[in-house]
Amino acid sequence: MRESLVRVSPQLVMISAWSVIAVVLAVALVLVVVGDILARRRSGAMLNASRRDIADERERLEQELERRRSDLETGLEDRRHTLEEDFERRRSALEESGRRRDESLERREAQVDRDRTQAADDLSRIAGLTVEQAHLELVERAEADARVEAEALSRRIEEEARTGAEERARVVLATAIQRYSADLTADSVVASVDLPSNDMKGRIIGREGRNIRCLEQVTGTTVIVDDTPGIVLVSCFDPIRREIARLTLKDLLGDGRIHPARIEQAHQRAVKRIEGLCLEAGEDALHELGIIDMAEGLRPILGSLRFRTSYGQDVLAHSIECARLAGLMAAEIGADESLCRRAALLHDLGKSLTPGIEGSHALVGAELARRYGESADVVHAIAAHHNEVEARSVVDVLTQAADAVSASRPGARRESLESHVRRLEEMESLATAHEGVARAFAVQAGRDLRVMVVPDEVDDDSARHLAREIAHEVGDRVMVPGQVKVTVIRETRAVEVTGGGD
Repeated sequence: MRESLVRVSPQLVMISAWSVIAVVLAVALVLVVVGDILARRRSGAMLNASRRDIADERERLEQELERRRSDLETGLEDRRHTLEEDFERRRSALEESGRRRDESLERREAQVDRDRTQAADDLSRIAGLTVEQAHLELVERAEADARVEAEALSRRIEEEARTGAEERARVVLATAIQRYSADLTADSVVASVDLPSNDMKGRIIGREGRNIRCLEQVTGTTVIVDDTPGIVLVSCFDPIRREIARLTLKDLLGDGRIHPARIEQAHQRAVKRIEGLCLEAGEDALHELGIIDMAEGLRPILGSLRFRTSYGQDVLAHSIECARLAGLMAAEIGADESLCRRAALLHDLGKSLTPGIEGSHALVGAELARRYGESADVVHAIAAHHNEVEARSVVDVLTQAADAVSASRPGARRESLESHVRRLEEMESLATAHEGVARAFAVQAGRDLRVMVVPDEVDDDSARHLAREIAHEVGDRVMVPGQVKVTVIRETRAVEVTGGGD
């Protein structure tokens, strides 16, 4: 039994091995089939996804194509409308141009017909004229045409000359003013004389005032001896007499001997010294301007302008300034510089004599220059510089221009005391005219206007408004140099008294 079992075991073993192999193969087959099924399912899913993507992309492309087709159609439609409008516009322009050409052609044809008719009439009329008559008519027509053309040309030239002259005048004046500058001038009607000691005041007055009376009588001035220490004042509106009196007084103080005889001697020496100063001033002015050929008798008269003033302006300095300005302007326009300088230097010559001679200084100066042998151009420029005689030459006009420029520059002439006081009074009256204003004071030479108001009638806000109103009125109605500060003062005081009286 055991042997049979032993013999059977290899077969069983073989059967078992084949069974395992078969099972393994079956399992492998199953796995292959299952893998194939799974692979097919996966590929089917991917295929479906790809189909969906393709469908979506196709739909997007179709939409994009439709949009571009729509944009293209819209652009083509707009372009078509634009071309049609441009075509219509050009056609209208061509039609209008053609119509205008037709009208112009018709007018020209009508003009040609009229000219032909006129020519026929002229030929018919000329046919009955002689050669001389026909020649005379041609000359008259040519003369009439030439007159019309000449009139138009002269008007155009005159207009161009006027425009160019104004512009050139501005340039010349600006250049002359820019190239020349002068110091400001000042004037006073009072001269002071320093004293070595206050004891000299008694000597100047003299016994019973005889010395000071003699001094005032000889010099024609007013000698002021007051409590001011160390000085004596000499007052006179004539600057030459004031300067003579000052020199006389200095001579007397230097000598120490003051009595009527010495006063007359000192006065004579002062007069001679002033004459020498006038001659020296005249020669200096001529040398400064390069003028050498002037009459000897005219030089001291010219130098005496050093002691004359006009609105606070030194007349000799003003004359030299005018001469320089006239020379500069003459150089700019190509005129005679020396002649213009000479006329401008002498234009106020009459002011040296007008205090004692009747007549305007322009005419007096012209006559004086004529007597001393000045040329007719210079004499006429002197007489015409204030338009008392009509200006007729370039020298006359440049002399007037130089005089105006020198007199109008800032600081050249001082304002009179009367106009200054009048301006201050006007400022104060403008302020006091407002309701609630008690008093107003213009101080600091009119640069500060202080307004006192009644505190019960004007509050703080009204005070500020009042200051603005007064400032605007002063700026609009009063000619003021520089700025004016308006200060409205509102003050409230409470006063109480304590204690009994005596």
